Amino acid sequence: MGINRQVSVPILYKGKPIAAAYRLDLIVEQRIIVEIKAVDRLAPVHEAQLLTYLKHTGISTGLLFNFNTPVLRDGMRRLSF
Repeated sequence: MGINRQVSVPILYKGKPIAAAYRLDLIVEQRIIVEIKAVDRLAPVHEAQLLTYLKHTGISTGLLFNFNTPVLRDGMRRLSF
């Protein structure tokens, strides 16, 4: 268990795998996906990206962190699928 970094998530398209279509930043204890950003502000596309990861992995909880904020709690989002 533990923490896995840069995890590739294969995607099936018409029954055929698309190798390494997505690469997750972190998976913690196979229960939480952590996606890390350093952008001026989080955009809807960042949340959509994390929701896509949740859907394709079957993991129900994700954390989105933006480290480009004066106060870290202002750059944190928790999403569930």
